[in-house]
Amino acid sequence: MSNELEAFIEYISVIKALSKKSVEAYRSDLRGIEELLGRPLVKMDSALLFSALGMYKNRRTLNRKLSAINAFFDFCYSSQFSTQKRKFKLSKIPKLLPKFLSYAEIQNGLSMIDRSTLLGLRDYAFVLFLYATGARVSEALALCKEDIEGEWLHIRHAKGDKERIIPIAKVAVDALESYLREKKKEDEFIWSNYKGGRLSRISAYKITQKYIGVSPHVLRHSYATSLISGGADLRVVQELLGHASLLTTQVYTHIQKQDLKETVEVCHPMASESL
Repeated sequence: MSNELEAFIEYISVIKALSKKSVEAYRSDLRGIEELLGRPLVKMDSALLFSALGMYKNRRTLNRKLSAINAFFDFCYSSQFSTQKRKFKLSKIPKLLPKFLSYAEIQNGLSMIDRSTLLGLRDYAFVLFLYATGARVSEALALCKEDIEGEWLHIRHAKGDKERIIPIAKVAVDALESYLREKKKEDEFIWSNYKGGRLSRISAYKITQKYIGVSPHVLRHSYATSLISGGADLRVVQELLGHASLLTTQVYTHIQKQDLKETVEVCHPMASESL
């Protein structure tokens, strides 16, 4: 590893105080390029660098490497290790639309659950709860009984410590109450595994995967998508999801646009005309 790269690693570790994981990622990416080309990174020209980066076909991987290189070059320039200020443009990545399920698909999965057992009642209530509230799986697993008051959910253990209150559909509340009546055992947390301990993230994933074939987070996307499709205001959805920025919520507007497009195609007299 070159002296300049060692200085950069020390800078982001001590001065910038990045996490060990982040520091190791920078070290691995940048040292890998130096070892591949057999020379200090600061002395490589752009053509040589791009020849090395050409092996990365995945755009996200490529952008991670480019971000690390840009940070390193910025450090070298400000530290006078280099007189040249260089910055590479990141590769454009198509925006991935969130995966979601329709209410009919979720209902179909729910119909497969045997509610004659305690675990069946739990699984049914858990899937309904995630779809009815849009809660993150971490938020759902941290819930205590006092967090639910009637048909209202108080999420206290939210991402970024941002608490919020969410209305819950009565059908989900009824399913939860049926599960808790059968459960009987008084626990700190609502959701329990078959041994009576606290339900884990892995178990939560297995529940939703078993019945509807997706991760718990897809139910959060489905919740937001259903609201947007039903005409909910974007800022209301932002509040319900607990997003810090409206930009994060705007990813769901593609659903609204698609609905508008389909409406025009079906209803407008010129939609099927050709010149």
